[in-house]
Amino acid sequence: MRIMQATQLFGRQLIATDVSVEPSWQSQLVRRPAMIFNGQWAICQRCGRKTVKQTVQLPEGDYYCPHCFQLGRVTSNQWLWSLPETNQFRRQADSPLSWSGELTPAQATCSQNINQVFIAGRTHLLWAVTGAGKTEMLFYGIEQALMKGLRVGIASPRVDVCLELAPRLKAAFASVPQAVLYGEMDGSYDYCQLTICTTHQLLRFYHAFDVLVIDEVDAFPFAADPGLHYAAEQAKKETGALLYLTATPSRALLRQERQKKLTVSYLPARYHGYPLPEIRVKLTSRWRQTLTKHRLSGGLNRALKQIVANQRRFLLFVPHVNDLSILESVLQRQFPTMSMVTVHASDPDRHEKVQRMRDGQLDCLITTTILERGVTFANIDVVVLGADDAVFSTAALVQIAGRAGRKAAHPDGLVIFFADSQTKAIKEACHQITFVNHKARKEGLIGHHD
Repeated sequence: MRIMQATQLFGRQLIATDVSVEPSWQSQLVRRPAMIFNGQWAICQRCGRKTVKQTVQLPEGDYYCPHCFQLGRVTSNQWLWSLPETNQFRRQADSPLSWSGELTPAQATCSQNINQVFIAGRTHLLWAVTGAGKTEMLFYGIEQALMKGLRVGIASPRVDVCLELAPRLKAAFASVPQAVLYGEMDGSYDYCQLTICTTHQLLRFYHAFDVLVIDEVDAFPFAADPGLHYAAEQAKKETGALLYLTATPSRALLRQERQKKLTVSYLPARYHGYPLPEIRVKLTSRWRQTLTKHRLSGGLNRALKQIVANQRRFLLFVPHVNDLSILESVLQRQFPTMSMVTVHASDPDRHEKVQRMRDGQLDCLITTTILERGVTFANIDVVVLGADDAVFSTAALVQIAGRAGRKAAHPDGLVIFFADSQTKAIKEACHQITFVNHKARKEGLIGHHD
C-alpha cells in the first residue's frame, strides 16, 4: 500500500491500485475507476478518450489507455485517487502583487473583464495580438484570487512558454510560493497556491483550481488533442473559471463564442502603442537545392548581409530539423564572426540555448517552429526560410512574425519570409497583421509611428 501525505493529493489524481493517507484524511479519500466501459468502448477517466476495447486489451485481460501513455500507463485494474481541494491557503488583507507597472486604458479594460470572469467562474477568451501584454493583464485577477485564498493554475502547451512565464509571475507575486511542472523538470511536486505547468500536467489534477488559465490555447498539442481539453475541464473546480489566451484563435473557439459558450475580450494593439511589424515576402527559387551546394540563395544572402551589417540579432526559422545543421554550416562560413546555434524540440540543451538568446549572448538562433510563440527576445529581426512549407500554418506565421518589436524600447523589427511561392497561409498571415494594425489605428490604440 502506498502512503501519501494529504498535500500530495489535494486536487490531484494519482494512479494506483491502492493508496493510504494520514488517518485524519482517510475518510475523505476519493477513488474513481481509472477506466470505465460502454459497449465496445474503453473510456479513460484521466484523459476522457475512448478506444475500441479489443484493440487495447492486455495479455492478462485488463485494458489500457493508449492516449495519455506518456504520463504513466492507465489500466482498467487501477483507481484514480484524490482528496478534495481544501484551499489550505490563508486569505490576505494585503496585496501579494509586487509588480509596479501600469496598464494602458485598453489593457485595464481587459484586466477588469478578466477579474469579473474569475469572480463569476465563467469561461472566457482573451484574444489579443502578439505582444499585447496578456500576462500583465492577468495580474489584477490573479491578485484578487490569491487574496481570497483561491488556487490558481496557469498552463501552456509549450514548455518554453512555461519557463518564460514562471520568472515573470515570480517577480509579480514574489511572496507567493509557486510550482512549475513539466515533463523534464527536476525535483518533485509541491502543493502551491500558484501553479505553472504544461497542459499535459493538467491530466494529473482533478477539481483543483478555482482559476485556470490556458495560454497559447491554439498551439500544438493542446489544439489538436481532445484529451487535453478534457483535462482542463477536469483540472478546474466545477465552479471554477477557465480563461483562454491567444493571438490567433481557432475556428472551434470562435464557434464557441457564437454558440454563447464563452465570452470574449479583444485587444488589437500592443501595449507600447506601435503597430505590429508587417511581413515582407520575398520569392526565392529552389533555396533548399542551393543550400545543398553549400550556398545561400541570392535574396537570402543579401538580406542576412544587411541584418549583420546593421548589427541586428535575429531568429531564423526553417521548416524541418534536417535543415538546421546544413544552414548553420553555410552561415558559419559566410559570417565567421557571428555567434549562432541551432535549436529544436528534442534538443537536450534547448532551454539553455533559448536563455542564451534572451541574455544577448547569441547573434542568431536557427530554429524550427518550437519558438513560434511564447518567447520574448529584445530588439531582434525575424527571418523565415521556406515559409511556403506546409508545416507553417497561418497561425504559426502570425506568431512567428510577432516575435519582432515586442519591447517598448525596441518596437520595430524586420520580418521577412522567403518562399518559393505565395501560399494561402502566407497571404492570410500578411492580411491578419495588416488588418489588426488598421483596426488598432482606427480605434486610436496605436499612432502613426511608422
